[in-house]
Amino acid sequence: MEILYQAVVLVILYGRITAAMWCVVRSEASREALQAALDYACGAGADCAPIQQNGLCFLPNTIQAHASYAFNSYYMRRSMAAGSCDFAGTATIAKTDPSYGSCVYPASPSTAGGSISVPGGGASTTINTPISTVTPPPPSTTIPLFGSGRGFNPIGSVPTLAAGSNAKSLTNTSISRILLLNITFLVFNLLMFL
Repeated sequence: MEILYQAVVLVILYGRITAAMWCVVRSEASREALQAALDYACGAGADCAPIQQNGLCFLPNTIQAHASYAFNSYYMRRSMAAGSCDFAGTATIAKTDPSYGSCVYPASPSTAGGSISVPGGGASTTINTPISTVTPPPPSTTIPLFGSGRGFNPIGSVPTLAAGSNAKSLTNTSISRILLLNITFLVFNLLMFL
């Protein structure tokens, strides 16, 4: 019975370690790169309604805040798939919750409002439980969804992962190593008591 109890505890701890991840902007990303990545994320299925003018995550009205929310939405809707939190090098995985005030970042694919179809990824899943909808710009328009990036007057700041901050970020390699160590530890403990 003790072995079963230990296995259950290890599985619960393993789930807590791997479940707490968000996709956020890199602090060194340029405004132009963030704008392009933000436009891509919103056009490719991220829930960007909360970062629209009357949305819960509109303020602070900065490209970093809006991109972080959109990146995380896209990442969660892609079920945290490998490579879905890159955005041409402008994003990174964080283990600290970037939510603030009434702006809550989805913390799991089940709270992201649906999933995005992945071309060539097997069975196709559509966004079937959207949190909200965004009307895309007409096809003839080339204006970015969130401003031109020039004359942008930010109204605040957003918690980002600055290189010298206390916030901890994880790369995909670090996450893989942690997972491997956790699985090895779990298997070792199970074999030790059999």
